[in-house]
Amino acid sequence: MPEGLEAEIWRRSAQPLVGRRVASVWCDERVAPGGLGELLAGAEIRAIRRCGKVVLVDTDGPVVGLHFGMTGRLVVDGDAPIERLEYASGADRAEWDRLRLETVPSKRAGPALRMNDPRRLGRISLDPQLTHLGPDLFSVTAQELEAGLGRRRVAVKTALLDQRVVAGLGNLCADEVLFWAGVAPDRPADALDESDLESIAAACRDRLPLMLAAGGSTHGELSPGVRAEVGLCPLDGGHLRRASINGRTAVWCGIHQR
Repeated sequence: MPEGLEAEIWRRSAQPLVGRRVASVWCDERVAPGGLGELLAGAEIRAIRRCGKVVLVDTDGPVVGLHFGMTGRLVVDGDAPIERLEYASGADRAEWDRLRLETVPSKRAGPALRMNDPRRLGRISLDPQLTHLGPDLFSVTAQELEAGLGRRRVAVKTALLDQRVVAGLGNLCADEVLFWAGVAPDRPADALDESDLESIAAACRDRLPLMLAAGGSTHGELSPGVRAEVGLCPLDGGHLRRASINGRTAVWCGIHQR
């Protein structure tokens, strides 16, 4: 958390900034490059994009990359499209701001954009190079999965969390995709056949937009409550399993996920 779904929510929320000019910038230089304010002063915001889990602010000068880590979030014109991340504090303290950007025109007094991160695990970059990222989580195909997974012997869950394979997938979404694809997360990636890859790609394209519309990566069948309880599978009534796979918690059904 946050994952590509949250980044997409923030991208959409920041669209009203397009066409405005940057009036002033404050940033926490522990997580941002020096001189960011001087480089952005007076720049026009041309577009807001997303690449995987990164929100990109295109200006007529540099491109600003917003990397959210585990607990970062955006507040735009005073509104937070996500009030609280599942595994973060619900508080909103000014001392947790890592970036404040004021614009002209301004919709309200104060920053037009704030990046708030209590744990300071996120960061801000200039002209980030993201060519290493794989296909996007909303559009990945079976052919792209086959190319990305190659002959890897690691668990498929581990492989899917590699942003070079699918950009934007995080722990919750990877479990959700495998749940709907009927693939156990501990299966070796090189043991997947064409049908498995097609099912995973289809689950990305079909199920992730539904989670996005519902509010993000915590809004799947394997919600945080279901993951904590580890009760019965909502599809077939079998017992859910929970285990650590390469240091990440995985939850799956032992009946329909093979």
